[in-house]
Amino acid sequence: MGTRFQRVIWIVLDSVGIGEMPDAAAYGDVGSDTLGNIARQRALQLPNFSRLGLANIKPLAGLPADAAPLGSFGKSTLASPGKDTTTGHWEMVGIHLEKPFPLFLNGFPRELLQEFEDRIGRATIGNKAASGTEIIKELGEEHVRTGSPIIYTSADSVFQIAAHEDVIPLWEQYKICETARALLRGPYEVGRVIARPFTGEPGAFARTSNRHDYAVPPPQGMLLDQLFDRKVPVHSVGKIFDVFLGRGVSVYDKTKTNAEGMRVTMEAMEHTKEGLIFVNLVDFDMLFGHRNDVEGYAKALEEADAWVPSLLSAMGPGDLAIFCADHGCDPTTPSTDHSREYTPLVCYSPGARGGVNLGTRATLSDIGQTVAENFGAVITKGTSFLHEL
Repeated sequence: MGTRFQRVIWIVLDSVGIGEMPDAAAYGDVGSDTLGNIARQRALQLPNFSRLGLANIKPLAGLPADAAPLGSFGKSTLASPGKDTTTGHWEMVGIHLEKPFPLFLNGFPRELLQEFEDRIGRATIGNKAASGTEIIKELGEEHVRTGSPIIYTSADSVFQIAAHEDVIPLWEQYKICETARALLRGPYEVGRVIARPFTGEPGAFARTSNRHDYAVPPPQGMLLDQLFDRKVPVHSVGKIFDVFLGRGVSVYDKTKTNAEGMRVTMEAMEHTKEGLIFVNLVDFDMLFGHRNDVEGYAKALEEADAWVPSLLSAMGPGDLAIFCADHGCDPTTPSTDHSREYTPLVCYSPGARGGVNLGTRATLSDIGQTVAENFGAVITKGTSFLHEL
């Protein structure tokens, strides 16, 4: 394809932040440092990420900087307002928000819910900000008794719908979410509507892996549109497909765990020999960050680190791996929500020099612009660092 790198493997370590941004106070996130705080509380064994340059970005307790890292390293600023999945991923591909997606920390307006209930033919319960696991403990039995879906939100811009799979079948749950997505427009246009199915009996309800996200359609012209126009193959792994509504994606695999995401990425590398493999590993955020599970988060980081040698061994001189994140979610702070943090940036190619300090990037769009330039495209935001690699 006449590119610098024939294939790019872009891996988003969902929520793995690396220290508070200057405006963290405005978000209630002073002191947040996902990687740094975990390392201070629990000794981390990340030899492979450290060899690539992760510990060269900033001091991390127990993780010495490498004197000659194999990769290039830096950190990225989230230039858009907000700290959620959609904001971070959109910025990566060149979309900057002028204002954050709306939040509804005190619940959604009654008139909006009334219209929603009229459209789906069911009453609703909940309508407050809550932990997804806690709200099904609190309201799951009432839901089973009444058939009313549980509506809740969080400190992120989300409209979440929890329902028991034996009470409201999956097809109907998804249809209800589609109804919500069509209704939530204008001042109510949240970043994502999310189906949160669960099963089990009272006292032992458990969410299933049948979650489904309904994102706002991204504006035209972003990175994946540009790659599609240039016939660059894009293989997405994890929730990337949902975040971008499949735009520009030629092959996709939806995954349910980090382990599955890492395995599927290796399989994708066997079949996709050129273009972009775009990966999201979600367990850090979904299972551990939001639950303030420091040990679980630490183990997930170490499991990803243990996978790195397999990834690198499958790479050739024409490949580039990019590791980054979309925001923070510090499990050591009282908050269970995302945190306004810088995100790590580590790049490696067997065919490129390592040890380059990429500095503090002004926006996550710098990553997207680098990928765009590599494949002969350009996006409206960001400064490429391709020439530095």
